[in-house]
Amino acid sequence: MGLIERLGADASYLLGAMRTLRLTVPIAKNPRRIFPLVIAELAKKYGDAPALMSDREQLSYRELSAQANRYARWAFDQGVRKGDTVCLLMSGRPEFLAVWIGITRIGGVTALLNTNLVDSGLAYCINVVEPKHIVVEAQMFKSLESARAHLTGDAKIWLHGDAGADLPRIDRAVAPLSGKDLAPSDRPALTIEDRALYIYTSGTTGLPKAANLNHYRVMLAAHAFAGVMNTRASDRMYDCLPLYHTVGGLLATGALLLRGGSVVIRDRFSAHEFWHDIARWECTCFQYIGELCRYLLHAPAQPEEHSHRLRFACGNGLRSDVWKQFQQRFRIPQIIEFYGATEGNVTLFNFDGKEGAVGRLPWWLAHRFAIKIVRFDAERQLPERDERGFCIECAVDEVGEVIGKILSDPSQPGARFEGYASQSETEHKILHDVFEKGDVWFRTGDLMRKDKRGYFYFVDRLGDTFRWKGENVSTTEVELVLDQFDGILEANVYGVAIEGRDGRAGMAAVAAKDNLDLVALHGHLARRLPDYARPVFLRIRRDIDVTSTFKQKKLLLVQEGFDPACSGDPIYFNDPRRQAFARMDAALYRDINAGKTRI
Repeated sequence: MGLIERLGADASYLLGAMRTLRLTVPIAKNPRRIFPLVIAELAKKYGDAPALMSDREQLSYRELSAQANRYARWAFDQGVRKGDTVCLLMSGRPEFLAVWIGITRIGGVTALLNTNLVDSGLAYCINVVEPKHIVVEAQMFKSLESARAHLTGDAKIWLHGDAGADLPRIDRAVAPLSGKDLAPSDRPALTIEDRALYIYTSGTTGLPKAANLNHYRVMLAAHAFAGVMNTRASDRMYDCLPLYHTVGGLLATGALLLRGGSVVIRDRFSAHEFWHDIARWECTCFQYIGELCRYLLHAPAQPEEHSHRLRFACGNGLRSDVWKQFQQRFRIPQIIEFYGATEGNVTLFNFDGKEGAVGRLPWWLAHRFAIKIVRFDAERQLPERDERGFCIECAVDEVGEVIGKILSDPSQPGARFEGYASQSETEHKILHDVFEKGDVWFRTGDLMRKDKRGYFYFVDRLGDTFRWKGENVSTTEVELVLDQFDGILEANVYGVAIEGRDGRAGMAAVAAKDNLDLVALHGHLARRLPDYARPVFLRIRRDIDVTSTFKQKKLLLVQEGFDPACSGDPIYFNDPRRQAFARMDAALYRDINAGKTRI
């Protein structure tokens, strides 16, 4: 990087950082101004301008605020009080935001459930937050029904729409309620310190974790990304990411709403419809994850892929091997890559479009941000310690785990770690005595490297979670489902790399009884797990190797992958075309790596 290029990168970073700070610093100075109140302000400012749009329904700023007020009144009438939880199981649509904004306005906490989950996995996510009510969209009712036998609480279930069940209808209950602003006497005194949402993240180990998001985090997500993207009232965001995740549900929506822009919501991504949607909705930006970009790049050319008004795309996970091709083919003026975790305190931004980098910390600002990369012991799945017991910071371009220092400074609420619904899960993500006695740091669970210019590059996730099809897959959750099948004695689940594919595909090494019924096992997995979590590969073994402390060994299994030449064990491929497990051979292995076989 030459001097002029370096100065340009520094200038881009400085301008982006200043925009972001200008919007985020006032949040802590106005602790009673929470996001639902911001929506009420925006309704008065932008009125009938479109806020949230979809083929299914549209809400102006005024209508969004009014509908949120109706849900607030419903929640209050049903006895929801400050700190009480309401679970929401709803597809991506404008109404989704109205529900949680309304509930959080009167102090309730909304748990945003993953719409792909079923059975015990869905029940776990509900049980861990102990809700008073569960709101379920009619089309999701079968998923909830599959989980009801595993629910431990006595939450009241409300249907949104007609599912043919004898349950109260929340859409009918809210319809006659007033959409006017609530009087101060009708809502509790809330601050940015109060909890607003539970958003589920697999983290690095165990079952899905319900991450605590207080009102500050919600405000930070919206305001920070309004600054990062430099959004305008004339902008229209295309959002086809899940609204139950932070990126699709908070960043992509809040960043546009704050500036008077509008958000086009599509429930699920479609490579075939993507550019048609971008053109017909006249979108100026879209939110991505890396897998989305790769799918689009591999899709056949479409006329609309150039007839658009896009001025930028923002997201995370766009790898260097597709970055340039993606930007050039689709003629995207600017790509804004970032890194962040729902519950974490490590956030990085790539303001100057450096290909492959998730963000940058210039040397002249690095001391202001407590973000470090430390050496990682892959066998122990823990950061390495020196002879004094302290962690070891990585050298330039050395791969290690990214960590962020946890501070209790009231002026820096973004440096805190709010944790999860479970205290034990919270403790697992905290490192003590890292560089000095008494300091406390947050573990991201991500491996990165940093070059001499301060650019950070994502390498991989670690631990018992891998990412596939844009979702974090909990190996523990998949193992539990496998262990429940009668023919399996023990299961060890991990992610394996496939050439030319983002993330890692799920693979399960199983110790099984003789004559394992693969047809029945395939059906069992299809019923109990969402598509992205079902093992793509199955390795059948005599037994599962464990350590001296009886922890399953994964490292060698990951290295051997799904190559039948590396193992004497039979390996099977979960063939989506045949809807069955197919025996892996050398030809099939080559076709999968060459992208000739659908996965």
